[in-house]
Amino acid sequence: MTLLFSIVVHWNSRTWGSPGLCPHSLALVGFVLTWPGYPRHYPGSASPGYGHTVPLSDGGKAFCIIYSVIGIPFTLLFLTAVVQRVTIHVTRRPVLYFHVRWGFSKQVVAIVHAVLLGFVTVSCFFFIPAAVFSILEDDWNFLESFYFCFISLSTIGLGDYVPGEAYNQKFRELYKIGITCYLLLGLIAMLVVLETFCELHELKKFRKMFYVKKDKDEDRVHIIEHDQLSFSSIADQAAGPKEDRKQNEPFVGPQSSAHPDGPAGN
Repeated sequence: MTLLFSIVVHWNSRTWGSPGLCPHSLALVGFVLTWPGYPRHYPGSASPGYGHTVPLSDGGKAFCIIYSVIGIPFTLLFLTAVVQRVTIHVTRRPVLYFHVRWGFSKQVVAIVHAVLLGFVTVSCFFFIPAAVFSILEDDWNFLESFYFCFISLSTIGLGDYVPGEAYNQKFRELYKIGITCYLLLGLIAMLVVLETFCELHELKKFRKMFYVKKDKDEDRVHIIEHDQLSFSSIADQAAGPKEDRKQNEPFVGPQSSAHPDGPAGN
């Protein structure tokens, strides 16, 4: 799909607001498709679209709409599948190992593991990249770099800070590809941390406070009706073969009663 973006760019030079290089197209693909809306826990998430590389012509806008409609659902499926598999190895197995091997309480181990995982994720995807951006970007300090990391990985994407746009930027193409990989890995890491915290027993109890409670009498009525329907269907199924056998049997008339004058009477 990145190649298609580049082809559209070179086919119509008025389509995009920046030069039609492959790294720009790859960055746009990352910004459009990195929509981390994990359907089960994170509805309403938005994509971190910065707006610095945008389509200008009607053809480019139509292509971007079609591409987003197709690409965003597949990206959601991809992120969901990856996060579920990573969570098994990063969260569930370590917690189960310490619980079974060392005998610690599973709830305590889960809380400690979630806190440590959150600290490691913030360090690896916020503080360290912020330090790197503050060195590579001449006009950014550490706070502005940390602000960019937070705005990007929280899927806000205001567009006031965009890396790799300096006039004298070295290795621009490689820099853009690295930023795209950083955003994708960072979104996966953030979703794994959120999934880990959502599996905590305390948060599950807290979420139940906002659930709609059903009336117990209504539940009992539905259960009784369901049981009655199930029983009637089973009874009909059991009675069906019996009726079929009766219909297939030869007809036998009622036996005549014995005459009072039997052979002995004659």
